[in-house]
Amino acid sequence: MQKSINGATFRKMVVNGAKLLDAHKAHVNELNVFPVPDGDTGTNMSMTMLSASREVASCSTNNMPELCDAVSKGALRGARGNSGVILSQILKGMTSVLAGSTELTAKTFAKAFAAGTEVAYKAVTKPKEGTILSVIRAVSEAADKAAKKNVELKDFFATVIAAGEEMLKQTPEMLPVLKKAGVVDAGGRGLLILFQGFLNVLLGQEEAYNMEFDDAFKAGGATTPYDEQAHFSYNDLAEIEFAYCTEFFIVNLYKKTTEADIDKFREKLMEIGDCVLVIGDLSLVKVHVHSNVPGQVLTYALELGELDHLKIENMLQQNRALKSKQQEELKPFGLVAVCAGDGLTAIFKDLLVDNIIEGGQTMNPSADDIAKACDAVAAKDVFVFPNNKNIILAANQAKALSKRTIHVIPTTNIPQGLSAVLSFNPEDTVDGNLKNMNDALGGVRSGSVTYAVRNTQIGNFDLKEGDIIGMDAKDIVAKGDSVSAVTEQLIDRMMDDDVNCISLYFGNDVKEEEANAIAADITKKYRSCDVDVHYGGQPLYYFIVSLE
Repeated sequence: MQKSINGATFRKMVVNGAKLLDAHKAHVNELNVFPVPDGDTGTNMSMTMLSASREVASCSTNNMPELCDAVSKGALRGARGNSGVILSQILKGMTSVLAGSTELTAKTFAKAFAAGTEVAYKAVTKPKEGTILSVIRAVSEAADKAAKKNVELKDFFATVIAAGEEMLKQTPEMLPVLKKAGVVDAGGRGLLILFQGFLNVLLGQEEAYNMEFDDAFKAGGATTPYDEQAHFSYNDLAEIEFAYCTEFFIVNLYKKTTEADIDKFREKLMEIGDCVLVIGDLSLVKVHVHSNVPGQVLTYALELGELDHLKIENMLQQNRALKSKQQEELKPFGLVAVCAGDGLTAIFKDLLVDNIIEGGQTMNPSADDIAKACDAVAAKDVFVFPNNKNIILAANQAKALSKRTIHVIPTTNIPQGLSAVLSFNPEDTVDGNLKNMNDALGGVRSGSVTYAVRNTQIGNFDLKEGDIIGMDAKDIVAKGDSVSAVTEQLIDRMMDDDVNCISLYFGNDVKEEEANAIAADITKKYRSCDVDVHYGGQPLYYFIVSLE
């Protein structure tokens, strides 16, 4: 059982964490929804860690004081953007504790996480929950509890990472901008990737590999209307209050400069800007600030010492460039579909539908929801598949609300939607696709199996609450006590000699083995037809049935 590690293993953890973070920086970048294009979170955090890793690589000893000093100074020197600077402070706090031990145990790391949390919170002038700070706090709290048990280090790290993941899932509820975009916090994800790199060394997995993430925020179990592509829109330049991102080091501080002078300098910056980070000591100070008067920032800094590695970026210009690039990179066509159920969502995505709107029977999306979903697709012309007759009108109204050119394919059910999507040809014209997709609607028959919600009389059926019922596109055509019997009756009513393919999409109240058993019975009955079974995950409906 490995309950402690030495400096040599810690060196490997730092290097491997930096490597894994660098391999996944693009994913972290995609989560970045802060309304100012202040660099990319994944890139900034990766460059911070790569700088720390280089310092560690050049360190000629595995003694913990020297290694920790290399990590701390390397991270600070390489820190970029808010996320990178905060990460450097987490590492500064951690290494201040780790440096005092030759053998690192779970208790040592627990104290280090606590110190990292404290230093990071102090470094931020206005700490916000729902960010990397919340994640490191959750990690620290879990570490304190886990360290009290006699566990191996790999189990300890697995526990604290799991706690961090749970907090990460909560970040959209803490920050409205994350909830609106439908993603978790980018900095928090980057931090957990780093810690996973630490854990991988303990597991003997030091090769970088592709991690899988489920970082789309789901409200009430359903993906938000904006889904994965609807990251923050940069269309409103007025949201950028402070135009210039200014970063630099203050080096060779004057002998007369005191810690109090550094604190006063920080206070001055808070009066003329935001996102203020002033960290370090009398040997080196790292400065990051957003301001409209970068010259004034530099003047204040020159009162303390010399300036080095100066960087001033015009965020308004970055914003304009992003808008221009976004407009230039619009593809010809996009696809947006409405459906309910994670299985159906996955099927539409496998068919290259760009955006999915959660909705259907009993939960119809509004015209505004549909328009926003279309706007989130980087395409000039967007085809919308309502997949429900009650949503078609709202889809047509969305045309007046969207900046895209919307074309509504009047699909009234899921099988029609799937058939229409399969008829889409990216090489064809708008008119050609409209014709092909509308023609496809007539080639599929749809039915569904659900239950009666009240006692009533419909046609020839005397229904009682809870009865299993089968419906074709227009009427109730089957009734019974079991899902399997009603499903078979429904297919019998819909069947004719033209049908050669039967598809069953089972809902979240049906087990896969039950669906396969029903499909086997149908296969025996209709030997000339191909019978396919797919997980739909839809609520309310035991089965959605498609006959083609």
